Amino acid sequence: MASNSRRITEITRRKLFDSIILNRTAWAGRLTEPDFLGRIYDLAQMRSTDTRFKDAASDIWQHRVNNPMDWEDDWIFTDSRFNLLNGDDKFILRFLAEMLHPVVRSDENEVSQLLKTFNSALAADGYELYPADWISGHAIYGSRRRDAFHGALPNLRLQDRAVLTDPAVLEEHLGRIRDGLVSDPAAAISSCKNLLESLFRIILDRSQVEYTTKDDVPQLYRKVATLLDLEAAAVPENANASRTSQQILRTLVTTVNSLAELRNQLGIGHGQSTRSQALARHARLALNTTVAVAEFILDTWQSRVDAGRLVVLD
Repeated sequence: MASNSRRITEITRRKLFDSIILNRTAWAGRLTEPDFLGRIYDLAQMRSTDTRFKDAASDIWQHRVNNPMDWEDDWIFTDSRFNLLNGDDKFILRFLAEMLHPVVRSDENEVSQLLKTFNSALAADGYELYPADWISGHAIYGSRRRDAFHGALPNLRLQDRAVLTDPAVLEEHLGRIRDGLVSDPAAAISSCKNLLESLFRIILDRSQVEYTTKDDVPQLYRKVATLLDLEAAAVPENANASRTSQQILRTLVTTVNSLAELRNQLGIGHGQSTRSQALARHARLALNTTVAVAEFILDTWQSRVDAGRLVVLD
């Protein structure tokens, strides 16, 4: 994130530091402090506070690795070389994001809790940490202004789909998925199910196809599949290709059923008596499945409407 501001106040910064200190969180995780800081700063080019050493790398190693009791655990937060207390926002945001890096800490529950704590404090000043990338199934965090999100993750291009006259409900579900993907995976899984359910109901409503309030996601899907003629030969000129396409289409039914079941087992839809065991990887699986199904359904719906095979209400 490019930043040249100090929107994050000293109050917020001290609140963040206090949460790390009081919870005895090792800010360097499983790395040594020089190794952790070396991921953010060029320690070899920074001055030493000890005249015996030529740079910050040697200085920190001496006082926090060789003699770890020389400095207090919270020394980093007031060391002017690292600009966490009084420097530009980008320094503290990069520091917090690096604390969540999978190389630094691998416990997803710990990362989730830290993320909630950090974002709760940062929200007051209009920032948040978010999963900007993924590696080996783990999130790599970046920072952004909360009012600057442009839908990069997840993205169904809902505003670009002519057949959707009002995608607001689906956009709300996407927002909840985005917000909870790591910080609240159970809620994200439930929102994935809700997005598909809303999409199916929108299609059926605009085509005047009846359904009941008791119809679940698989039942709604079957009605949408019938409406969109998904069982028809997909490639009339090629029987083998048609059979393969039909097999893929039938797999969608299983996918939707599995998504609903995943939501029941790991989501928050039925008031479970124990804490959900959902992790970020489960939520990401739900998200990827949801996007795949929703994209195919939306593309097929648009195709049927463009070809004049379906008439939809405005």
